[in-house]
Amino acid sequence: MMIGDMPDLLASRALLSGEAIALEELATGETRTYAELDARAGKVAALLAARGIGAGDRVAVLCRQRIAFFELLFGCAKLGAILVPLNWRMPAAELDGLIADAGPSLLFHDAADAATVAALAAPPPIIDLDSDYGWLVTAAGEAAGRAHWPADGILYLLYTSGTTGRPKGVIYTYRMALANHVNIGTAIGLTSRDTTVAFLPNFHTAGINLHALPTLFSGGRVLLMAAFDPDAMIALLGQGRIDTLFGVPTIYQSLLDQPAFASLPLDRVRHWGCGGAALPDALALRCRDAGMRVCNGMGMTETGPTAFLLDPADAWDRIGSVGKPQLLCAARIVDIDGAPVADGEIGEVQFSGPGITPGYWRDEAATAAAFTPDGWLRSGDLARRDADGFAWIAGRRKEMFISGGENVYPAEVENVLAACPGVVDVAVLPRPDPKWGEVGRAFVQLAPDGRPDEAALTAFCRSRLAPYKVPAAFEFVAEFPRTSAGKIRKHLLA
Repeated sequence: MMIGDMPDLLASRALLSGEAIALEELATGETRTYAELDARAGKVAALLAARGIGAGDRVAVLCRQRIAFFELLFGCAKLGAILVPLNWRMPAAELDGLIADAGPSLLFHDAADAATVAALAAPPPIIDLDSDYGWLVTAAGEAAGRAHWPADGILYLLYTSGTTGRPKGVIYTYRMALANHVNIGTAIGLTSRDTTVAFLPNFHTAGINLHALPTLFSGGRVLLMAAFDPDAMIALLGQGRIDTLFGVPTIYQSLLDQPAFASLPLDRVRHWGCGGAALPDALALRCRDAGMRVCNGMGMTETGPTAFLLDPADAWDRIGSVGKPQLLCAARIVDIDGAPVADGEIGEVQFSGPGITPGYWRDEAATAAAFTPDGWLRSGDLARRDADGFAWIAGRRKEMFISGGENVYPAEVENVLAACPGVVDVAVLPRPDPKWGEVGRAFVQLAPDGRPDEAALTAFCRSRLAPYKVPAAFEFVAEFPRTSAGKIRKHLLA
């Protein structure tokens, strides 16, 4: 083992917890113990090697949450190949761009995405996970693989969700995986006795890292739900099967809206985590009323993702905060010149530490633009820190606009509007104005029985915001275009 290497963590966990269940597919009841998962990953590595795949080669996968995804992830790790999870919500025309950028030598897909794969312009050789994968792995030769993982080696590529434009391939290293395990594991106290459920898309960092991969490193059990199903989630909660749960705000909204949720026993869940998009104060208060200490956090694909996270002890008293930087994550808030801002002042959040990506796949310009001269990752997010060290996100730097000489942060306005009765969600963008330079333009999604009109929304804002922050116009939408993390794709609205 060379300096900078680490052991194969799956093999190490299999040695420690071989007979424990690692993965369970809820749809099929199929399971893998740690010993079985390690053995299957070795067979996957042999299958890949037989197909000419070697270290550094890319292997694409297009599927929902399932055992085969994690077998491929660890199989690639054993071989040194790079997994590329593809977005199954994209049409073939969009996937063509990702495939051209990543250059995979092989593509695995499930039956649900067969038609999309058939429509690809130039697909690599393909393997169907539902018809061919099983027997191919069984028939593969002796398990192959290396004993150690290079800390700076690439484990997989994740293409950003693209809220503002073309996705970029974020490089995710083995070091980042271990750092995230430390960051989230110490924050929520992960142990081998814990069970979590993975239901967020596996082409998104949360679908892999919150909390599936850290739970596997800890020796716990990961329940795999192909996609979020509120009835299935309520059944799991009712059966007391979940110890830790991470969701985006729309997941919590959906659960709270289910009539059966109010009568559930929630004592088993030790940690409720939330991220991916801003958690509106109104929704956080609903969670508190239900007895859930939902811990708001903030991170990025580029940060591993765990960066900021609120402690459960502070969840009900610090609503709106994303907490403090976690153990292996350094964070600073700076002004436009890179100088630290005083507590209470708004600046850009920047990160450093072992959980930070080294850059973007084959994109030197984007990589250079993402980092400061002294090596800190520019998040593009604006935040302030209070005197106790808690951070509060104010929105994206690119979204801030100036109205009549005053800075307006859309996140603040959106948070206020989200508390208006009858409002499901809202997005605020600037529009040119001959008098004020720019003014706010609010897109609003109402509940089916929502009644507020433009005058009512204006009055609601005027009682809670300075006049220059009140949107000058309101537009009503049936649904918002969203990323897989639930973020509104504002550039499509504009």
